[in-house]
Amino acid sequence: MTSKSSDKTVKDGNSKPSRLMKWLREAILMVLVLIAVSTGLDVWRSQSMPQDAIPPLVAQSTTGEHIDLIARSHEKPVMVYFWGTWCSVCRFVSPTINWLDDSYDVVSIAVNSGDNRRLNAYLDHHEYSFATINDDRGSLMREWGISAVPSVFIIKDGEVSSVTTGFSTPPGLWLRMQLAS
Repeated sequence: MTSKSSDKTVKDGNSKPSRLMKWLREAILMVLVLIAVSTGLDVWRSQSMPQDAIPPLVAQSTTGEHIDLIARSHEKPVMVYFWGTWCSVCRFVSPTINWLDDSYDVVSIAVNSGDNRRLNAYLDHHEYSFATINDDRGSLMREWGISAVPSVFIIKDGEVSSVTTGFSTPPGLWLRMQLAS
């Protein structure tokens, strides 16, 4: 009986590391699949978006600030964030954009999100400080060929340096800005 008991202990002891290794392999595989799917979606969604030169964009923010996107991008890289108050994914990405606005030049374009009064109330309520252009009819979104929000462009010298759509992580967006600088 003693040998059966010790055999069981040895088997149980060996099975724990193998379970851990199996779980670790599955986790790594899931991360790789997630990265592949995310990259594929970015490529597919960005087919109709500007890849080189951007459309001219001179507008006023919801607070009256004059914004000339191409001119700004010649001074330093600009993050252009297309989003909507109605977008559930944007609720997770917007805090990251606001955090990046402390260190980088960020211009956001709110798509189909109501009039300036309503949009400014939303921005104030969430304590977002990034400059925002109101695209209340979605015309800028169409002009830029965007099919999904959130979409984030990094613009340098009037050209697209990087583009991503959907959920983006803080380190991923920060790295894109670092690479453009």
